[in-house]
Amino acid sequence: MSISPWIAGAALMLAAGAGHAFDFKTVGAAPAILYDAPSTKGGKLFIAPRGMPLEVVLSYGEWVKVRDVSGDLAWTEAKALSARRNVVVRSANLKVRASADEAAAPVFIADKGLLLEVTEGAVAGWVKVRHKDGSAGYVKSADVWGI
Repeated sequence: MSISPWIAGAALMLAAGAGHAFDFKTVGAAPAILYDAPSTKGGKLFIAPRGMPLEVVLSYGEWVKVRDVSGDLAWTEAKALSARRNVVVRSANLKVRASADEAAAPVFIADKGLLLEVTEGAVAGWVKVRHKDGSAGYVKSADVWGI
């Protein structure tokens, strides 16, 4: 029994995609304009606020194609993005905990849509975050978008 080249190719693409690390950036000091094409002559779709995390899905010269938390795709200038990492809370009343443990005491409660700064990368399904007021703690990676 032989496997068709199409099926073999699809399986290879899926296997390669499974190891893909997501590349997230954050909108820098100034809001970023998101366009429908990689050009300032393209249609303006949205103004992304400072600190908003975006997933970089493609780089094209000085432009990047990005995905936002709602899944929408757009283009922006690479220089508008920062390597600083922020995440968006996915659900209401998320407990930010004192340590990377479900039983740890909550430090504060985060509302859906709140931006939190990542202070330490994800380890064992948890990420350390900081609120703009300085409060810090741990959340499960699955409960935020931008990791």
